Amino acid sequence: MSASPDLVDVAGTPVTPTRRTEAEERVAARVGGALEAVFDAVAATRAETAALLGRVLGEGRTPATADLAALRPGLHLRLARHELVSGLGFVAAPGLLGDVPAWLEWWQSCAGGGVRPLLPDLDPGRSAYSDYTHWDWFALPRDTGRRAVAGPYVDYLCSDEYSLTLSAPVEAGGRFAGVAAADVYLRHFEAAVLPLLRELPRPARLVNARGRVAASADPAHLAGSLTRGADVAAVLERGRAVAGAGVRMVPCGGVPLVLVVG
Repeated sequence: MSASPDLVDVAGTPVTPTRRTEAEERVAARVGGALEAVFDAVAATRAETAALLGRVLGEGRTPATADLAALRPGLHLRLARHELVSGLGFVAAPGLLGDVPAWLEWWQSCAGGGVRPLLPDLDPGRSAYSDYTHWDWFALPRDTGRRAVAGPYVDYLCSDEYSLTLSAPVEAGGRFAGVAAADVYLRHFEAAVLPLLRELPRPARLVNARGRVAASADPAHLAGSLTRGADVAAVLERGRAVAGAGVRMVPCGGVPLVLVVG
């Protein structure tokens, strides 16, 4: 069976349905691989934070901001090692720490290869961003117990950049303690994945669990817009491709993103 005339690859060769499916699976896997590297940094931060909090609780103490300073060498190392990562750290659940109501042990890369701490104003009387618990990067891991990709959104709390945030829940003492997370500037993510999306003969975009477009080579669906009428969460839950209503949705490996084509 031959492909329809308008479905050709970058060399102008007609693409059969089988070749098209294989190409989509390959692109989804490569996107997943790129973000798994970022999730590796999140996973290491999660493990280190859980171990630290476990030791403090084992001593019969309430954790404090001074305890979280022990995370800094690892955060600095991972920021230097992962080129897609622009910010990295642990965001405490309100009430976890004994000396402050809320806290971000957060570090960012800066020009020249250095790192700097984020020192946000978390006073609810002065800052509109003091309550971070409703943001997807915090709420999704808290509510589902799973990793999340949030955004893109303008990150007014950390960088004022259009960003994605990858996060995972941290538990200590048998309860939710906060999230380990990493920021990726959207411009860096697009530089990594748009060439892959453009290899496909049909318009393609990447969509997170909320249906928000994380990157797009489809002019009808821009980054940041919502994809309606597609059950992206169900595709992620099943972990396999689904076709229907003129599109094909392919999960990006174990990463909570879906490649939507067509």
